[in-house]
Amino acid sequence: MAARAATLTDVAKEAGVSLATASRALNGSDRVVRAELHERVLAAATRLGYSPNAQAQSMARGSTDLVGLMVNDISDPYFSTIAAGLANAAEEQGLLVMLCSTAGRPERELELLGALRRQRGRAIVLAGSRTSDRAHLRELNAQIDPFVSSGGRVVAISEPKLQVDTVVVENRTGAQDLAAEIAALGYRKPAVLAGPENLLVSRDRHEGFTAGWPEDEPVVVADEFSRDGGFRAMHRLLDCGADVDCVFAINDLMAMGAMAACRERGVDVPRDLAVAGFDDISTLRDVTPALTTVRLPLTEMGHVALDLVLGERTARPRRRKVRGEVIVRESTPPR
Repeated sequence: MAARAATLTDVAKEAGVSLATASRALNGSDRVVRAELHERVLAAATRLGYSPNAQAQSMARGSTDLVGLMVNDISDPYFSTIAAGLANAAEEQGLLVMLCSTAGRPERELELLGALRRQRGRAIVLAGSRTSDRAHLRELNAQIDPFVSSGGRVVAISEPKLQVDTVVVENRTGAQDLAAEIAALGYRKPAVLAGPENLLVSRDRHEGFTAGWPEDEPVVVADEFSRDGGFRAMHRLLDCGADVDCVFAINDLMAMGAMAACRERGVDVPRDLAVAGFDDISTLRDVTPALTTVRLPLTEMGHVALDLVLGERTARPRRRKVRGEVIVRESTPPR
């Protein structure tokens, strides 16, 4: 028969203190336990192999030390790098991160948000672009409001469309800066590989690039916001015979797919066609030629999100803006 797990009562008896003192020492309390008693309780817990009951703690405190992180796609290096930054910062604070992937499905985002609320977590971080679907935004707010009212915290890493603290990426400005840089390199006939029309990050980057282009508007081909989407969009661009000398893919994954399509079709990058992306994900280290892109501080964005979680509550949602840096590499040589 398996040995019985030690209880808090066992720890209190072993340490020679009251049950209340043992609870305050191990579970946290506004009442301070004397250092000598605190050490005795910790030593007793270690000897007995006592592990606090997280669910019981959450009932006592109103929340757990859990931070839920929801992302669109955990296989995307953009989100996994943000997750790593958040997890590292959370570890320093003694918090546990639960990672959830919505697979880009709005209904799944609502389901997961409800599940995290039921876990009585301390906070929820929503990482991923918002959409133009106003009904979905209303449903999200309907889930968020009671969680916040009960003491939870919600932070977004996206466009500032929810009434919560938000890490805001200046996508439009970054794409505009990239367009100006590519034009300065001598390119004159661009195309944009865009994502779905209702995805705000795609819209902002597309519009920013167009605003930054000094001549005629670029040719636009839209597809899924992924490597495969970039692959398909690039094939369609080549099929239509458009006269272009450079391609801006809305994110790096689409740029990688576009470069793969060019290889398949015998189009040399960058001799025949220049390619640029956006994000500067870690996977780019293995791409040849090295990709021109807009670098975002993805790890730092995870840190900033946790800082907002742990910061003081404010009457109005806070905004922490993040601006990208154009990085010119071999995929867009001067013409």
